[in-house]
Amino acid sequence: MTEVRIPAAPTVSSAIHTNGSAPDTTALIASLKEALEFVQERVINREEVIEQIFLALLIGEHVLIESRTGVGKTLLAEQVFRMFEGARTFKVQASKEQQPDTYFGGLLLEELKQGRIIHNTEGSLVESEFGFIDEIFDANDYTLRALLSLLNERELVRGVQRMHANIHTVIAATNYLRISEITEALMDRFLFKALVHPDKDAFYQYKISQQYLRNLGSAIEPPKKIRYSDLAYATHIVRGEVPEYPVTISPDLVYFMNLVIRHYEIQRNRLLQERPHEAHLRTKDFYISPRTQAKTLDMLRAIAFLHGRRYAERGDIPRLHLLLCTSGIAEEKALFQRSYDTLMQLYQVSGAFDQLAALLTLEDVLRRLKHDPALMARPLDELEGVPTKRSIVAWAKETLGVADASAGHKRRLAEGFLASIHPVTEDLKSLKAHLDREIKAVFVDHVEHF
Repeated sequence: MTEVRIPAAPTVSSAIHTNGSAPDTTALIASLKEALEFVQERVINREEVIEQIFLALLIGEHVLIESRTGVGKTLLAEQVFRMFEGARTFKVQASKEQQPDTYFGGLLLEELKQGRIIHNTEGSLVESEFGFIDEIFDANDYTLRALLSLLNERELVRGVQRMHANIHTVIAATNYLRISEITEALMDRFLFKALVHPDKDAFYQYKISQQYLRNLGSAIEPPKKIRYSDLAYATHIVRGEVPEYPVTISPDLVYFMNLVIRHYEIQRNRLLQERPHEAHLRTKDFYISPRTQAKTLDMLRAIAFLHGRRYAERGDIPRLHLLLCTSGIAEEKALFQRSYDTLMQLYQVSGAFDQLAALLTLEDVLRRLKHDPALMARPLDELEGVPTKRSIVAWAKETLGVADASAGHKRRLAEGFLASIHPVTEDLKSLKAHLDREIKAVFVDHVEHF
């Protein structure tokens, strides 16, 4: 049977540069901040989940909002999407009776007669940039399974039909969580999660009442809209896909961030073990998937971008709670902050940050030598790319006092430099052990020099 593959839509890059110029990033950042503040003023006491949604929009990911009925989930989604122009929005309320064609478009009868499943995707979620799915867990597992590749790979995969999907961000709402193998996979597609509690504070209830009297609980047109193509360009930036606008993350920042995330994951699972009666309410264990871990890099770039910086900094790491924790559960946020504070104090007091930077400088040199053996014949000072207070080149000049481009010299230098570092944390001891093995692997073909 012949596969039907419909060509992909133009890439974000080609779509935004058709007029010959990229958006003004300074103006774009200001517009995004204004839009965020407008929604926060319109949807009362939902500052954190709104910040989550805007970061999800920047990264190009999805948001799952859980709450009881009547707390304004639909209003929130509609108001956010109304801040943009030039994007199509698909809206649906899920139910158990629905089939995948509710989301993908009706089946073409003539194709079906020929035994081929082909959807008419016009007006469907497939051809929409934004989506809002209300009561998503009311959908049956067959339909939810069909949505997985659409949400993750942005591709419609049905029978012989393969089609690129335009989806940028989907907001899904639910009154309850339904835990199963399928729904766990689905929830992993919604990287940002929020639990919204009803407002019982008299002041916030008063402000909500005032908003209702003015607009009858409906989303309103903002005074200024952001072009969807500009949002897509910002997403391109935070994914590291715009060479002329790099937002950098240093290797030591990445390494330290991963240590914080691992510490948090361990603490979350320890908490579940201490409270087995609560574990079944949300999930059997806490697991940060490699996909989510990778997305933390986009998250760091998004945070830096919104602050007008072209680099991420250590102080951005605590904001990762918006991605790794469920907004609205204060205990999770506090636990992530404690994980960060604990490791920060340890690394600052012990001087571990300098050791980490030095070890990763060596790792960078070894990686380059491994991937390009021709570099073995070049002086080491032409290979170094990560500056540190006490770099490997500076150490070589101080300790060995000679410049030698041979592989043998490089191995002696690498081993000596590694031996000069006495790790002050268990994590750094582990890293040093890995680098010791890397040295042996990189120089395995150059034993004749020793």
